[in-house]
Order: sequence, then structure tokens, then C-alpha cells
Amino acid sequence: MEKHYNYNKNVFINCPFDDKYFDILQALVFCITYFGFIPRISLESSDSVKPRLEKIVELIQESRYSIHDLSRLQAKSVNEYYRLNMPFELGIDYGLRKFNPNYNDKRALILGTERYEYMKAISDINGFDIKHHDDSPLKLFECLRAWFSETVKVRDLNSSEKVFTDFIEYNKSLFERKLAKYNESHTLTQSERYATKEIEEMTIPEFIEEIKDWKDAQ
Repeated sequence: MEKHYNYNKNVFINCPFDDKYFDILQALVFCITYFGFIPRISLESSDSVKPRLEKIVELIQESRYSIHDLSRLQAKSVNEYYRLNMPFELGIDYGLRKFNPNYNDKRALILGTERYEYMKAISDINGFDIKHHDDSPLKLFECLRAWFSETVKVRDLNSSEKVFTDFIEYNKSLFERKLAKYNESHTLTQSERYATKEIEEMTIPEFIEEIKDWKDAQ
């Protein structure tokens, strides 16, 4: 199979999609884009006819780099099952790299919330270099900066604290721009409500485009 034309810049994201994780997902997408790479995630399109697994396999094949966040593996309540999508997709990525010589240049980062938490659910990956972010965007940026430097070999990266500061500035700028969109014809309270709702309803492609526009304007 011929590699995707953006293969060397694509970063496949394998992560939870629950509401509590969404702040981390936004930070993850921001940092990848900030460092000049292209986030690829199953949420980027919603073709109801195409099977989800087929879409995921294509994204993995099109991406030289992958980030697998194994957070939320543990069941939190009675009768709730372990969440197996993330380790399953990690297995697809590992298998492609291991058994197809055309993809032996693939590189991956495995993340977790707390150190060694994954061991209770998937002990086979013991010995992998797994970084933990404690559900903190700043800690996540530290993990990502180290990985982009050590593994992806990107140089002259801003510090994780600078990335975090810019992430805050980006979110502030995003709200101000959305607010200005409604200000002329609505009260301030209405404008704030509409701007907040618009940001909450932004899709991943919209979010990525907003980051690119903000970055180009700097």
C-alpha cells in the first residue's frame, strides 16, 4: 500500500472520548498542531456508511506517528466493563509496525493518567516507555514535548510552560473572536452564551482550523 502523502506529518490519536477527557483531548490536538504536525482522529469525519474500524485502520496506515492514551481503562462503577477500544487500537498499530516492513519507521507514544495504572488491565506492555499526564494539560505538554524531541527528533521546541501559556492565550482569543461575532446584534449575556455554546459544539476539524488560524496570526 502506498503511504499517504502526509504520512510523515500525521499523528494518529487513540484516546477516550468521554466529556471528562475532552479538555485533555483539546490540549493534545493543540500541541500536535502547535509543533507543526497534523492530528488524525476518528472524530475528524462522520461518514455513517463507513465502518468505524475500517476508518481507524486507514488512519493508522496514513500516520507515521501515533499517540495512544490508555486513560479510562478501569471500570468506575458496578456492572461497567473495562474500556478496550484504546488497547485494541494500540494492538493494530503495533501489529502493522511489527509485521509489515513497509511500516517499520512508525513511532508511538503511550500515555496514561497515573504511573503503572495500565498494568492492572494490560500487563503485556510492561517495559514500554509510558508517560503519565495526571489529567493535567501542563503535564501533558511536558510528555509531548519530550516525545517530539526524543522520538520524532524535532528540535528548537518551545518549553512546555510556553506551550501551556500559548494554549491559554489561544482559548482566550477563540472566545473573544466568537464573542465579537454576536456582539453587534445581541446583549452581552446573549453573546457570551452563544459564543460559549459555539465553542462547545465545535467539531475536531473546526478546532484544528481555529488553531492553525491562530498560529498563522502570531
